[in-house]
Amino acid sequence: MTRLPAGEIIRDPLWDNIRLEPAAAAAIDTPTYQRLRYVRQLGHAFLVYPGATHTRFEHGLGAYHLARLALARLRDCGDLDGIDETECLAVRLAALLHDIGHYPFSHALEEAGLPGHESLGARRLHEGALGDLLRSLGGERLVQAVADLIEGTSTSPVAGLVSGSLDLDKIDYLSRDARMCGVPYGVVDVDRLLASLTLVERPDGRREVGVHEKGISALESLLFAKYQMYRNVYWHHAVRAATCMFKRAVLAALGAGAIELAEIEAATDGTMDALLIARDPTGIAAAIRERRLYKRALDLPASQVPEDSPEWWWNDPERLMRAEDALAAELDLPVGGVLIDYPERTSMLQVNLPLLTRAGGVDRLTDAGRPGELGLPRVAEELYRSARRLRIFTSEPRRLSEIPDAMRL
Repeated sequence: MTRLPAGEIIRDPLWDNIRLEPAAAAAIDTPTYQRLRYVRQLGHAFLVYPGATHTRFEHGLGAYHLARLALARLRDCGDLDGIDETECLAVRLAALLHDIGHYPFSHALEEAGLPGHESLGARRLHEGALGDLLRSLGGERLVQAVADLIEGTSTSPVAGLVSGSLDLDKIDYLSRDARMCGVPYGVVDVDRLLASLTLVERPDGRREVGVHEKGISALESLLFAKYQMYRNVYWHHAVRAATCMFKRAVLAALGAGAIELAEIEAATDGTMDALLIARDPTGIAAAIRERRLYKRALDLPASQVPEDSPEWWWNDPERLMRAEDALAAELDLPVGGVLIDYPERTSMLQVNLPLLTRAGGVDRLTDAGRPGELGLPRVAEELYRSARRLRIFTSEPRRLSEIPDAMRL
């Protein structure tokens, strides 16, 4: 039996005191979790917002803290009747550990076609000191329960606290990212949201996480904060330029056999940076380090991009690189001198939640909204199109007035 440390209290700049139960304190002490101290939450955003150097280590702590608060609230209301403590422990640990499979520099490498971090994280739950700890706490049942929660395949009534429209991960990262970037966009009515959480019975008799009608405005604050953060921080043009440069450098190194996938999976931001500087055949990694970022040759809002645009612009990295290199030749630029960016996040403002009405009935909140309530989802598509932009970045100044023929292949 693993000897657990005593519970601890950690000071956090966002949530003040975070109280750790012994199981969480032991999980944090494993090498798997300690690695997250060296993986920044926002990748290359620190090149634009100098304060954005916070890591997935403290984000996991914040998500865990909110999971404890949410479960306590549901318990006080009697909503956890019939849900055993092991299931609740799995939720708290999944909130803490949900990012252990994350690559360096945020989501860039998943955009580049590498496997999702959730599946890598689920694999790591079974390995090393962390795997031994989880098995000592609840056997393979607990390990699998945490993995299912992280991968979004759990059927637990409280799975929505970890993966869903109202998961606690979003509440922490939006609040934390805004605080650390020094911007006013990520304001979420957290207390009201947590107070409005409830378990709602579905027509098939199963229960799932929902929200009470009194929490509608707080839910809107979460959705609008997400839109604002994408528009102003996550998809800022210089952040995206650095992200595209990083993706191209990694793909070039992988293609040349200069770096292995296993090295990338184990890397932190610092070790990944050092690997690329030493092995990148393009020289792009050194340019990122010195903040010599590519500039915009074309910048179009999604409203000006044809609706029948080919999906390979955002979901086929290899074909995209061929188009980039064809365009580079047209513009008299070297291979890798043109980068095309059209980021996709169709789930940005999606909602699918049960709503408990004041009269005791149950409605469903979806992207269509609800008559008289939650108007934001009904304009979600327009907000998404407002935040999303098609950009072409070049290593030397160029100016394009329209989408080039090389992208219409």
